[in-house]
Amino acid sequence: MFNEQQKQFFEQNGYVIAEQLFNSEEVEFYLDYYMKLRDHEKVRRDDRFPTATSSDPLVQYPRLMMMHRWDDTTLHWLLDPRINQCMTTLLDREPYAVQTMFYFKPPQARGQALHQDNYYLRVQPGTCIAAWMALDDCEIDNGCLQVVPGSHTWPTLCTIKADTTQSFTDVTVPVPDDYTATPVLMRAGDVLFFNGSLVHGSFPNQTTDRFRRSLIGHYIEGDSEKVARAYHPVLRMDGSTVEVASSEKGGLCGVWVTQDGQPVLEVSGYEVVEKATE
Repeated sequence: MFNEQQKQFFEQNGYVIAEQLFNSEEVEFYLDYYMKLRDHEKVRRDDRFPTATSSDPLVQYPRLMMMHRWDDTTLHWLLDPRINQCMTTLLDREPYAVQTMFYFKPPQARGQALHQDNYYLRVQPGTCIAAWMALDDCEIDNGCLQVVPGSHTWPTLCTIKADTTQSFTDVTVPVPDDYTATPVLMRAGDVLFFNGSLVHGSFPNQTTDRFRRSLIGHYIEGDSEKVARAYHPVLRMDGSTVEVASSEKGGLCGVWVTQDGQPVLEVSGYEVVEKATE
């Protein structure tokens, strides 16, 4: 699905878009399916939103978690051959699948502060990789993703407090002024693949009438030996289970220091992870 130029872009920047990997009929199917699935008795809703109130749009439309563990439609999407082919090209081997989520991001919903996925998954060695499928067109107004190109080469960063008026999570990672977060504009049916160390987040949805819905899978590199316990069982892309050890919570993390007037990362902090994220 990716050519050599796109693979090089991924290696240099930490992300790449597979445009229209899913067609319009599939997009409409998944939109209808997950708008109904949110009321299923087995669905696991994430209700751990700091400073949320009953009128918060994210309380009314909380993200769905780990649907593939009981829902065949979600499992089939997670293991879709197109996604597998894309990641196999990017990683030079098949990944393992560990997580699914669905974000509704309704009108006026908060975004998510800048973060790194592997802060939560704790993959060892290597990192995780996300397949982030847009089910609505994603623009700045309705809260598209933003990424810091090249940050996938950074270590796991120590977190600081986030602005919870703008972010539904209460932690973020600091980014020096020399680095700029770039909006990722997508069309429904596009899939964004990005490295688990890439610093990314999303804008609030400023619209009054548009959702920004997305279906997300998290995977780990196929030679990984450990992942956080919350992401077990680990699946091969044929759906069979593979034994992978559990990594410990927390660990060393990077802090920014100044050397010769320039920001430099120094791995000298230690974090304890308490919450899961996208």
